[in-house]
Amino acid sequence: MPISSGQPTAGLTTCTVFRPGLVAYDDAWDLQRALHEEIVDGLRTEALLLLEHSHVYTLGRRGEDSDILVGESKLRELGVEVRHTDRGGQVTYHGPGQIVGYPMLNLRARRSGPLDYVRALERVIIDTLAELGVEAESEDRPTGVWIGDAKIAAIGVKVSRGVTMHGFALNVDPDLTYFDQIVACGLPEAKATSISRELGRPVTVESAMDSLLPHFELVFEVVTALG
Repeated sequence: MPISSGQPTAGLTTCTVFRPGLVAYDDAWDLQRALHEEIVDGLRTEALLLLEHSHVYTLGRRGEDSDILVGESKLRELGVEVRHTDRGGQVTYHGPGQIVGYPMLNLRARRSGPLDYVRALERVIIDTLAELGVEAESEDRPTGVWIGDAKIAAIGVKVSRGVTMHGFALNVDPDLTYFDQIVACGLPEAKATSISRELGRPVTVESAMDSLLPHFELVFEVVTALG
């Protein structure tokens, strides 16, 4: 696992990485807020949550309930919850087989803005995919990472008191039929794809996380330490 010893090299910030496995959305939200508060208060360095969620549709600040195309009975049948959030963007799906990343980075200290931050997240994902043999892009496309007309990663963030919240979702090997029940990111014509679909073979979330971390370190100039 490409996790450093936690001793920062010159000029690099330490970022603590938590990999708790499969976590219900509400539990992850509570953990994210607690970590965010500690970072804002100067009690810890930057942090990154990398996890999977139980089935959930999340709506961002611009999300509409009508973007979920099925009713309560179908949602119960699918075993999927619905949560309204304060991130940017509209509706998306999170579930097993998907990396959900919640970076909590101090943009104020970095003298960086939200747009540059989102572009950096896209770069982390594109570089990770390239290492795995998948060519993707984000330039001149709606926010996120794309392969042709199919989205492989969604991004929705918030910056509170200078520190980032929420983040990205990268489809490794999820059940893509869950995207059929929503107007993902407000784009009716958009399809969803995954690393496994593009490569034609199974890829595990853990191995994809291992590939992603060095690119996260490089783009954001941090040394990661396992929390």
